[in-house]
Amino acid sequence: MYEIIANPEDYKLDDLIKGTGNAQIEFSEQDRKKWATEINEFSKKLIQFSEKSQELSKILSSSEQITATPASLKTLKIQLFIINDALTSALDIAKQLESDIVPKQT
Repeated sequence: MYEIIANPEDYKLDDLIKGTGNAQIEFSEQDRKKWATEINEFSKKLIQFSEKSQELSKILSSSEQITATPASLKTLKIQLFIINDALTSALDIAKQLESDIVPKQT
C-alpha cells in the first residue's frame, strides 16, 4: 500500500489548496486509472519530443550547409533555452513527486 505525502507548500501551491483539509482519503481506483492514463500521455509526448530533438540534433550536426538570419538564430536559441528550462522544472517536479509517493507506514 502507498501513501501520497505531497505537501502543497513544497510545490508553492499552498494558496491554491487552502481549505481542502488534511484528513486521509482513499484515492479511488477510477481516479487512479484516469491519472495513470494522463501520465501515460505525458510519457508519449516525451517520446515524441525525444524523437524531434534527435532529428534536430542530426540536422545541426550534419555537414549540410545551414543559412539563417541573426534574428532566426536568436529565436532558436531562446526557444531551446525555454524548452531546457521547462524540462529541468518538469524533472525536478517529477523527482519530488516520486519521493512523495511512499509505502504507507502502518
